[in-house]
Amino acid sequence: MDIEPLLKALAAALSGEGPAVEIAADGSFAPIPPGELGLPAGSETDIAAVVRTSGSTGTPKRTMLSVDALAASSVGTAMALRGEGQWLLALPVHYVAGLQVLVRSLFAGTRPWSMDLSGGFTAEAFTAAALELTDTVRYTSLVPTQLTRLLSNPSAATLTVLRRFNAILLGGAPASPVLLEAARAAGVNVVTTYGMSETCGGCVYDGVPLDGVELALRDGRVRLGGPVLATGYLGDPALTAAAFTESDDGVRWYETGDLGELDGAGRLRVLGRVDDVIISGGLKISAAAVADGLHRVQGVREAFVGPVDSVEWGQQVAAMVVGACSREELRAGAAAVLEPHLVPKTVVFVSELPVLATGKPDRTAILALLADAAAAGS
Repeated sequence: MDIEPLLKALAAALSGEGPAVEIAADGSFAPIPPGELGLPAGSETDIAAVVRTSGSTGTPKRTMLSVDALAASSVGTAMALRGEGQWLLALPVHYVAGLQVLVRSLFAGTRPWSMDLSGGFTAEAFTAAALELTDTVRYTSLVPTQLTRLLSNPSAATLTVLRRFNAILLGGAPASPVLLEAARAAGVNVVTTYGMSETCGGCVYDGVPLDGVELALRDGRVRLGGPVLATGYLGDPALTAAAFTESDDGVRWYETGDLGELDGAGRLRVLGRVDDVIISGGLKISAAAVADGLHRVQGVREAFVGPVDSVEWGQQVAAMVVGACSREELRAGAAAVLEPHLVPKTVVFVSELPVLATGKPDRTAILALLADAAAAGS
């Protein structure tokens, strides 16, 4: 797609010389007149962009991102990566990770390059676009499914361009330890990111918050705060008030739907979503923990774990797997690394996981397929 018109509109919005921009799913965009933002007079011109949440766990929301929040995120990213550079756009621009590639480029004064996504994400299209980059310092943002496909590509050219990136930001979904180990072994510098539309995208890099970002756990649930927070949801003040709060010391917080813990070095480890807990026979099972175990089975490239209904147990563990192993090999390998009640009872093998436009696994579609398989006794 031609990103020049959008870049110009974003530049005007970020400089206060143009209205906020909202991008549609097809990449087209439209200005939002200040009077339609529903904010107090004088603050509406502070909004630079409106992005939709991915909708992977519910109804998409229209999130308002201010100039200051986007600037704080861009500066924090540059500090974490120890420099600014040229970005390759490999994600749809109507989601925050894609939008941020353009925003960071505008703040850095560098020219971004966009890969051709008209035929979907392919290693060939990514490689061709990466070869067009001219700066010596190069960055891109990917989701785990994309990186898995790139590392699985036998082309030497693909591996060469991956190694040329100073950093590849990896977020949008949990990255398996096996994928990260494969990237490191291939000489690819991956930086894991954690965040969402409400935090201008990734705001915790390799478990460490960006400069100025606040991180806290309350009853195991991750809370994020600081200058990168969104202003709120367009047209939904009640939802805004429920999601964004302010503590007594004046810090604004966003309550995520994720569970987490801090390791010995104080780095955040995301354990999965609150609603990803599977309750089977009264036992609480972490879908993320099961997925981690499956990723360690030889031949497994990708795995999505979720619940299916069970008359006997209430819920049972089910998995959709991309891999070069049989059902028997998968279950035997899983039994070697997981407790018996964690081994999936229902398994569906696919060539590729169903994904949303962002590249994130399509949770709704996958769970529906797993439910059908469970009903058929697979």
